[in-house]
Order: sequence, then C-alpha cells, then structure tokens
Amino acid sequence: MAPSAPRTRATATLRMKQIALDNQDRTIRRLRAQLATERRGLAATKKELKETQVALESSHKVISGLTEIGLSMSKKIEKMKVKKQQVRANHVECHQKFQARIHEAEDSMQAQHLIIEALVDEKDSLLQTIHGLQEANNAPAPFDGDWEEEPEEEEIEDIPLGVGEIDDE
Repeated sequence: MAPSAPRTRATATLRMKQIALDNQDRTIRRLRAQLATERRGLAATKKELKETQVALESSHKVISGLTEIGLSMSKKIEKMKVKKQQVRANHVECHQKFQARIHEAEDSMQAQHLIIEALVDEKDSLLQTIHGLQEANNAPAPFDGDWEEEPEEEEIEDIPLGVGEIDDE
C-alpha cells in the first residue's frame, strides 16, 4: 500500500488546493459583486452630488440675483426718501413764501384801509371847517350836508383773498 499512500496524499493535497481555489473563486466573485454594488452606489452618489452641485450653483445664482435686486431696490428707496425730503422742503419753502405774500397783502390792505379812514376823517374835518367858515361868514351853504359820496370801487372788494379776510369796522 505504499505506492497508493503518496497518491492519496497527492490527491488529498490536490483536493485541498481545489477547495482553496474554489473558496478563493467564491470570495473573488463575492468581492466582485460587492465592488459592482459599491461602484453602482458610487455612481449614484456621484450623480446625486452632480445634481446637488448644479442645484447649489443655481441657488447661488438666484441668491445673487435676489441680492442684486434687493440692493437696487434699497438704492431706489433711498433715492425716493431723498426726493421726498426735497419735495417736503420745497413745499415748506413755497408755503412760507405764500404765507409771506398773504401777510404782505394783508398788511398792504390794512395800510390802505387806514389811509382811507384818515382821508375820510380829513374830509369830515374839512367839511366841518367849511361849514364853520360859512356860518361865520353868514354865507349860504353851497350844499346841504346830504351830498352823495362817490361810490367806492367795488372791483377791489370782489377779489377773494382765499385766506382770512380783514374785518371792516
């Protein structure tokens, strides 16, 4: 049995090598399957990363555009505020000038009213003086005291002032 022992040992060694190769082959197939799964997962992850990158770039562009719009609107709002302040200042200035003109016109009218009153008083005084002189001279009165006064120009009175009117006494 001696010659079969080395054969059996050689067969057993071959068999063990075959089993080891079969195990390695299964391990290689399993690792290749895992590698293929990992590659598919990696490809999907790369695709997701690319899509995320595109979405992120798009978001950045949108944010940049919105920021630019916001800055533009802020500048316009500031310009509008400045313009509003200028308009308000111009309005106040015009209002003050208009009020000054109104006061000037009122003062002028009041001065004219005082002059008219002074002239009427002077006329009355002159009539009394004339009447006194006539009585002193026993001269007949050239007029009886009920003479007609010239009508005042009503056109001046018809012009509305638009602001408070001066009361005539």
